[in-house]
Amino acid sequence: MKKILYCLCVSIFLLSELANAAEQDDKTVSILFAGDIVLDGKPGKEVEQGKDPFSAFSAIFAQADIRIANLECVVATTGDAAEKNFTFRAHPRTLKILNRHFDAVTIANNHSGDFGRNAFKEMLGLLDQHKLGRFGGGHNLKEAHTPLIIERKGLRIALLGYDEFMPRSFEADFDAAGVAWSEDEQVVSDIKFARLHYKADLVIPFMHWGWENELTAGNRQRQLARTMIDAGADAVIGTHPHVVQDVEQYQGKPIIYSIGNFMMDALDNDAQTKGWVLRLKLNRQGVQSWETRLAQINSEGIPSPVPEAKTPCWDKKMDKVSLCKNQLNWH
Repeated sequence: MKKILYCLCVSIFLLSELANAAEQDDKTVSILFAGDIVLDGKPGKEVEQGKDPFSAFSAIFAQADIRIANLECVVATTGDAAEKNFTFRAHPRTLKILNRHFDAVTIANNHSGDFGRNAFKEMLGLLDQHKLGRFGGGHNLKEAHTPLIIERKGLRIALLGYDEFMPRSFEADFDAAGVAWSEDEQVVSDIKFARLHYKADLVIPFMHWGWENELTAGNRQRQLARTMIDAGADAVIGTHPHVVQDVEQYQGKPIIYSIGNFMMDALDNDAQTKGWVLRLKLNRQGVQSWETRLAQINSEGIPSPVPEAKTPCWDKKMDKVSLCKNQLNWH
């Protein structure tokens, strides 16, 4: 009798564990990506005047469990401007507003080093003080290639950031602060390490790549995106061209080559005034669906949603990219 009761208890326990595992697998987490954000210039002036330049997107941001953006400037009070056409440095007061709307930022881009390594290190400290997650850069090479792990509903998501826009003068080194550069072998190793060492359920690289104003991705972008998915990435998201680019599915996983700009006033053509906010719905099996919303950027560099516009979306059940209407609130 005792043996029967023991076996019954074991069976109940195993069934309970299987049910819990199935429940964990079904849990869905949404993660939102916004494109290039420059908090210098006119958007910075808005913050200085006590305004919130992100307010038009508050309702959309609120519909995501995790919100990520590319911080396309250094946030600091120190440093000297580099010798280049455009240099962006935002005041630290902007981080309070940024933290209101985003959980983390990638700093792997060609403007993080606009005011030198000391300004960059100041930004690292400021982001940490404001409890804004960061990835794609750090105090040294190891830190720059360390994934940011965000856990929601029991799902561990690893975010990796890489810059691929020349020159490589601001790449992190073993003893120097800077950004992560996208050498293929290193990227593959980082993705695999995120799963093995950090026990990530999902890995998403957020890239800074391609050529400005090109509406379709180049061969290098396509090759690297597929290399990352072959290594175990669940999706690949890109910025830098300052315009939106094409999308594709590879091995059933989404590649959104460029989501374009989100907030900046240094715009020189109409295509640069339109970006996408992207939201992925994920579970333990990967991306189940994704959708985009159009951001129209005005002459002040401030974005507003365009509810009547149609932009790309995808659902695993349909397995094809469609155009969906940009309702203000998504569910």
